[in-house]
Amino acid sequence: MNKAQRKLQKEKKRAEKKQKNTNAQGIIKNSNSDIIFVLGNGTSRSGIEPHDLQKIAPVYGCNALYRSFAPDILIAVDTKMIKEIADSGYQNTNPVWTNPNRTFQKIPNLNFFKPSKGWSSGPTALWFASHSQPAAIYILGFDYRGINDGKNFNNIFSDTKNYKKSTDSATYYGNWLRQTRTVIKENPNITYYRVIRKNGFVPKDLVGIKNLHHITLEEFRKQFCV
Repeated sequence: MNKAQRKLQKEKKRAEKKQKNTNAQGIIKNSNSDIIFVLGNGTSRSGIEPHDLQKIAPVYGCNALYRSFAPDILIAVDTKMIKEIADSGYQNTNPVWTNPNRTFQKIPNLNFFKPSKGWSSGPTALWFASHSQPAAIYILGFDYRGINDGKNFNNIFSDTKNYKKSTDSATYYGNWLRQTRTVIKENPNITYYRVIRKNGFVPKDLVGIKNLHHITLEEFRKQFCV
């Protein structure tokens, strides 16, 4: 067996393990942890290594995260992003969830939300992770505000395929914020921790929610030793 064949066999075994621990609704089961990590792609999480988090608890991620890391569940709803993922074949060995779309009908091994959620990828990942009803969900990379005093596009994958340039204007975050707030308010039995940089942006709509706490990256690192 050559190197490429061994790698393929390893990927298949990992995919089978993920499938065994995930039911038809994408809910992580048989987890030894009462927590879940949900990763957006805001630049605030750039210092955290996703592989370290996956050793602790299940990880739900979005979009181009798959390029360097395979989360337990990958969520992507943008048509161009799904095409990129499909072209790579990632969905053949790893769980990928998206909204039903006529464009995707011929793509094998995608999982579809029924009915379509119609939200952005980050909040959809948070909503989906909440279905597993863990005791706590830690949210990383949900920055909302642009970088450079809110002026420029805030994303780890800026300047790459299917993403805006880092010099482009910041993306409007109102819908993301509303969707995030909806998930948190609808799941009062889950405690949510939004991880931010020291003095990071805290939208007023996410203040005063009893089951939501904002913690710094330093506090998060200390808690999980990452």
